[in-house]
Amino acid sequence: MAKFLRTSGRAGLRRYIDATAKALIRIGVSANAVTIAGTAVIVAASVLLLSQGHLLAGLIVVTLTAFTDLLDGAIARVKGTMSRFGALLDSTCDRLADGAILAGLAYWLLTEERFTACALALWALIASQIVSYVKARCESLGAECKVGIGERPERLILAGVSVLAEVLTVPFAMEIGMGLLALLASVTVVQRLVHAHAALEALEERVDA
Repeated sequence: MAKFLRTSGRAGLRRYIDATAKALIRIGVSANAVTIAGTAVIVAASVLLLSQGHLLAGLIVVTLTAFTDLLDGAIARVKGTMSRFGALLDSTCDRLADGAILAGLAYWLLTEERFTACALALWALIASQIVSYVKARCESLGAECKVGIGERPERLILAGVSVLAEVLTVPFAMEIGMGLLALLASVTVVQRLVHAHAALEALEERVDA
């Protein structure tokens, strides 16, 4: 969730999420199964709804399904089965879901001959993937990289607001929304590269010392 939501009402939300997780555990549902199912639904909604211009229906399905991103972690935590592969699967599915959402929107914008918005959506898609790649690559080299103004929750919220504004027929909603999303992701890439440069150089200096 976005930073301001991560601290507001966390205890109350976690209580309900954990209760749902326990119910799913009792019927044999695993965290990985929830991750895969949630991603499959988002991809299907992107292909069958967003790309076909059914924006409100797509927004509702994607928003509701996004809560599986909280559920899979809760199941793993409650069950005590948190694993490195589970974390890898979750990150991989996140990238797939994000790409499907923006690709679906880009395809619809292309069919509507809104070429500027389509190009911005594709730019946002590429930049968003690079945001995640820089973090993963930096951390694989031994330094944390949890910085940036446009992490995944913020980007998803902005994309959702853009779609909602389009549904409400706000002029140039997708052009503005996709432009802001592309800019936000691009700035985050730069922030993470700058942070990674400093962090990795500090690691090298400690090794050489």
